[in-house]
Amino acid sequence: MRIATFNINGIKARVQALSDWLDAAQPDVAVLQEIKSVDENVPREIFEDRGYNLETHGQKGFNGVAILSKFPLEDVTRGLPGDDTDEQARYIEATVVGDTEAVRVCGLYLPNGNPAPGPKYDYKLAWMERLKARAEALLETEMPFLMAGDYNIIPQAEDAKRPEAWREDALFRPESRAAFRRLLNLGLTEAFRARVQGAGHYSFWDYQAGAWNRDDGIRIDHFLLSPSCADLLVDCEIEREVRGGEKPSDHVPVWVELAA
Repeated sequence: MRIATFNINGIKARVQALSDWLDAAQPDVAVLQEIKSVDENVPREIFEDRGYNLETHGQKGFNGVAILSKFPLEDVTRGLPGDDTDEQARYIEATVVGDTEAVRVCGLYLPNGNPAPGPKYDYKLAWMERLKARAEALLETEMPFLMAGDYNIIPQAEDAKRPEAWREDALFRPESRAAFRRLLNLGLTEAFRARVQGAGHYSFWDYQAGAWNRDDGIRIDHFLLSPSCADLLVDCEIEREVRGGEKPSDHVPVWVELAA
């Protein structure tokens, strides 16, 4: 089972690029972030015509997440537990029933948090604590699960071309990275670093200042796998060439392959 995470930065703005990617890459499952559309306005035909089941958790003009799958999707839930007042569409879960295993897929778009410090940063850190609580609850089920998406976290200095430029940014502040480590300390595996070491691997290049041409990137799109899901891990890769396509997102897809 090949699963991708992809922040598409606007599903309507990226219809052609997304369609081309689906045709070329043929993911079994994909979690999308920043669809920036209410559910009823999502162009479902681009997925359904290609044989995908689609579940969305949308919001007008902002945020929005989705799961698409060539396998059946069961027990779909929307919204991250822990705060009934949170109206931002940033989280969706579904069980993907594969050929040999069922995997709980959690798609997330973690808050950016800037400017930091401030209320937006407080929201980011509180959101991460809720995510940790959800991971703890899922671990108790012993079902294989993964949490995939745009984490808006640069885990280590090697995950940025110019780490010094991000030192005071919410994506790289010590509190953010510590919250990310607390997730890992639950026993979760960061799939990319389980397979690939070293610097120079990025999943986001800003549209400004020629970042793509200078390879001035950061790695902020991640897969965290439960122990039983990590046992299924075959590979993880970043599809960086997508950033050079026509009218691209500022993110590229990241993949895991599972023996499921």
